[in-house]
Order: sequence, then structure tokens, then C-alpha cells
Amino acid sequence: MTDGKITRQKAETRGRRAEQLAALWLRAKGYRILARRVRLPSGEIDLVARRGKIIAFIEVKARQTRRAGETAVSRASWSRINRAAESWMAKRPALASQDWRFDLIIICPRRLPVHLRDQWRPDFAPTRR
Repeated sequence: MTDGKITRQKAETRGRRAEQLAALWLRAKGYRILARRVRLPSGEIDLVARRGKIIAFIEVKARQTRRAGETAVSRASWSRINRAAESWMAKRPALASQDWRFDLIIICPRRLPVHLRDQWRPDFAPTRR
């Protein structure tokens, strides 16, 4: 096994654990997890959660510091997540009346998760929350 493959496997394991912790955190805050690790041709979404009339498309980042997590998602990544969110929502007409937003959860060692709501908005859809 190559060093690169081992590194990727460790990163994958760390990411899965971070997503599990984020999902537990959201559930404790009253969210219902609708989907995990959504993979579509248009992009990927770590978590999709609902609370009340809000559907949250959540990117999860495991980083050493909050600041590193806050800067870990590029505008291009948010755009891919948005395309995936649009595709995911298009297949669920029962959710069409829901508002939706893009959140970030940062998982740092020995700290509680940080849930940053409404972290990004597509320029073309300012009415989304």
C-alpha cells in the first residue's frame, strides 16, 4: 500500500467521523437528518437536514482550528454544493415549499462542533436563507 493511499484512507475515515459527529450535533439541536453523503453528478453534499421550514445543506470540515475550517470551502465548492442541492431538491417536490440555506459545521479536536448557519448564498437567489 502506498503512502498516498494510506493518507487518503485516513482522511476519509476522519471525514466520516466528523460527519457522524455533526449529524449527532444537529439532531441534538432539533434537526432531522434527511440525507448523508449525497453524491450526484453535479456535486456532493455532506449532510441534508431539516428543522421547521428550513432545509440545510451542510458542508462538514474537520480541521485543527475554527479559522482553518472557516476558510476550507472555496466559492467553487459552494457552487458545486449548490448545484447538487438544486438537483436533490428537484427530485423532492414535497419539499418545494421549504426555504433552504447552506451551512458549515467545523469539527476541531477536543472542542464542541461549530455550526455556522447561512454561510453562503448563490448570487442568483438572494431570497434563500
